[in-house]
Amino acid sequence: MTTVSYLKTYEELNAALQQRGLTLPISEDLSFLGKPLTFGAKKKYTLANRFVAHPMEGFDSGLEGEPGDLCFRRYSRFAAGGASLIWFEATAIIPEARCNSQQLWLHEKNVRAFADLLDKTKKTARETCGHEVVTILQLTHSGRFSKPRRGERIPIPAQHNDVLDAVQKIPTDYPRISDDDLDRLQDAFVRTAKLAAQCGFDGVDVKASHGYLLNELLGARTRKGKYGGTFENRTRFLRETISRIQDEIPNLFVTSRLSAYDAIKYPWGFCVDEHDYKKWDLTESKRLVADLKAMGVPLLSITIGVPFFNPHYNRPYAKQARSAVAYDEHPLIGVCRFVEIVRDIQVSQPDMPIVGAGLAWLRHLMPRAAAGIIATGSAQLVGQGRGSFAYPDAPKDVLAKGEMDTTQVCVACSGCTELMRQEKSSGCIIRDRSFYTLNGAQ
Repeated sequence: MTTVSYLKTYEELNAALQQRGLTLPISEDLSFLGKPLTFGAKKKYTLANRFVAHPMEGFDSGLEGEPGDLCFRRYSRFAAGGASLIWFEATAIIPEARCNSQQLWLHEKNVRAFADLLDKTKKTARETCGHEVVTILQLTHSGRFSKPRRGERIPIPAQHNDVLDAVQKIPTDYPRISDDDLDRLQDAFVRTAKLAAQCGFDGVDVKASHGYLLNELLGARTRKGKYGGTFENRTRFLRETISRIQDEIPNLFVTSRLSAYDAIKYPWGFCVDEHDYKKWDLTESKRLVADLKAMGVPLLSITIGVPFFNPHYNRPYAKQARSAVAYDEHPLIGVCRFVEIVRDIQVSQPDMPIVGAGLAWLRHLMPRAAAGIIATGSAQLVGQGRGSFAYPDAPKDVLAKGEMDTTQVCVACSGCTELMRQEKSSGCIIRDRSFYTLNGAQ
């Protein structure tokens, strides 16, 4: 990929947008970011501001999937940083669902550790920021990216995918997960959601994004049986699992981090143009969002792409991870594409809070773009993943000072992604290098 200089001023940002014929909402009035937001049907939840600490795996669990010391440190920093919604990272529902041997895994024997993590996080937010944070635990099955033991891939694909199978070297006769196994996985999601409620989480996220199992099911047009083929079948697992959690755990709200567009060749990618996968067709994602809203899902986080294959779609970067395929695309194109797709989803459901993201490459210019997104109704909340790793205090600084510290911002170097791919504990190798390094033992 061609080296791209970062933008230093808003004037440079506007010039870069005009040069490429791109649009990005910009607002000098940052007060939109500090406005409270109330959501929920059966129970109302009020967010103190529009910032979300988005789920980013730290891969630093103990031997039995319990949160380790670095995990406690990370969420205390998120809580003290001012985000009003903390979306806890992907947590496996069964051991073989993990994409890393140190990924969090919630089960009956470590509920107390998760409850302690949550208690400390909420207490820290209360004492440092003066507000109650709303908390969501992301429940996941890694599917074709399952890697529960260090150095050993054990893919559990939902369908054969000529694109990803070739990249992952999965044979054409490799078995896909059966309908019976998927039925049992619904039970596992419900069981883990009950444990999350026992810990005290406000909500759970049934993860359907980034190429993992539930996201792959959404695009499983070539799959036979009740979980593939038609739109109703492809969305069945997500809808039924959410409905079961709602029925069996009424004091817990259910949401999803949902990929609205995979950018993978048809017929395997979700919401792609049949003739050109680089174009999106959001017909089915809008239909699914409408269905989930009708079911009582109170908010959604929208994302795009499959980071293992096309990270420039959901994480526009200044420098690619060493293990990633290079794409010669200006990062600003990726930023604007992400914002446009989220906006189209939000406009289709203006009464449902949608979380947008993908702004990290903008560095210290992020606040006005985030405010513009909220001001124009392009999303109602703004999530930071890599940004939270690097600069957990960003929400607090933006709301109090009206700007970000240029010495603390995420530089979109893909270092945290590279740590994940090397099966190391993940964080910011630039701003937090005493804890995270590509060359050290962390």
